[in-house]
Amino acid sequence: MSRFEYLRLADAVASEIANGGLKPGDRLPPQRSFAYERKIAVSTASRVYTELLRRGLVVGEVGRGTFISGQAPRAITALTEPRGARIDLEVSYPMLPTQSALIAKSLEGLERPEALEVALRQGTSAGTQAARSISADFISRSGWSARAEQIVFTANGRQSIAASLAAIVPPGGRCGVESLTYPFIKGIAARLGVTLVPLAMDEHGLRPDAVQKAHRDAQLSALYVQPTVQNPLGMTMPGSRRAELLRVVEKLDLTVIEDAVYGFLDDEAPLAALAPNCCVVVDSLSKKVAPGLALGFIAAPPRLRESIMSSVRSGGWTASGYAFAAAQRMMADGTASELVRLKRADAQRRQRLAMERLAGFEIEANPKSYHLWLTLPPHWRSQTFVAAAARRDIALTPSSTFAVAPGYAPNAVRLALAAPPIDQLDAGLRVLAGMLSAGEEDFDSTE
Repeated sequence: MSRFEYLRLADAVASEIANGGLKPGDRLPPQRSFAYERKIAVSTASRVYTELLRRGLVVGEVGRGTFISGQAPRAITALTEPRGARIDLEVSYPMLPTQSALIAKSLEGLERPEALEVALRQGTSAGTQAARSISADFISRSGWSARAEQIVFTANGRQSIAASLAAIVPPGGRCGVESLTYPFIKGIAARLGVTLVPLAMDEHGLRPDAVQKAHRDAQLSALYVQPTVQNPLGMTMPGSRRAELLRVVEKLDLTVIEDAVYGFLDDEAPLAALAPNCCVVVDSLSKKVAPGLALGFIAAPPRLRESIMSSVRSGGWTASGYAFAAAQRMMADGTASELVRLKRADAQRRQRLAMERLAGFEIEANPKSYHLWLTLPPHWRSQTFVAAAARRDIALTPSSTFAVAPGYAPNAVRLALAAPPIDQLDAGLRVLAGMLSAGEEDFDSTE
């Protein structure tokens, strides 16, 4: 049999999907059964399934099998842009009813010619001394103080991640990540030629022994982690795990890219408080203030700052002068801090509502977080639950979006609680609870 036989078989399955012979939600047979039916080796069947996963035609769910995904193939799996769903529980940007008035008051006078003359100048990766000082104070937390000389600026948090990854991990290098993680890191790594290595987690977060094993198998250059209010699971890594992880990091001489974008919702200091020389902290204003007024921050150790600044410039990731001017005003006059205070309270209110409406179901959640992780009952699968919710004008995110290893997604969905008005959130949660209780077939039969 030709060594490319698996591609021919993958093409045949793809054709069955395209012509409707295999429909979204259909389960493929176990690989051994597929091999027996097609009279091929089990190893060839495994390659067929891997190829279908790579094309995005199927999704694997741990302990359940491989299913037709029902999604158009995409080169890189990531969260979508807002799709206009009536109740959006997919995109996580908290917007408070009062925040526009607060922001407008802070920006009064920025429209004056003399203020605009400064604001409309070209921004730089280093910003100004005043901007660095104000930003360092703003992103500092109890137990950790960023220094002005550490700060590098980008236009948003994703660019901060990209610039840090590009500066630290060479093309072809390997970066360890949590097995379920922020989806956009996958696209960023693919475009930079960086291989992401999924690392095992437990109830406390990333497992240090998984880091050691991955590094023994093939050297890692860095880790990308979210130790505080992890996305999508919401967990905050306890102090004992942080110390254990950093002992391994220092022993292996790794650099940690620490995503602190959701860190404002908790009081936990970043890993950099314990290991300042090996941790790069990335943060932004998009969640704290608004996605349309974003500014990205990187707090880098001295040994890495110049290379990260160079990465920002070569990547075209420099923030605009207007973003600097607006952000500097909001951070200096207390507006940004007030929005943080209000959003922390808002997140807790929304979590309490979700706990009430989804009581009795299997949920992983941080009471301080803007999202939660819902493990589905056995009669539902992640992809079909998302599709059924979409038919009711509710947008959710399937577990496969967050899984780094294709085909190893748990049977779960993430609910982002931040976007809908509270009455819409309540209505959406009630609908989801009804779906979870009824099951796919019973609930659809009521339509």
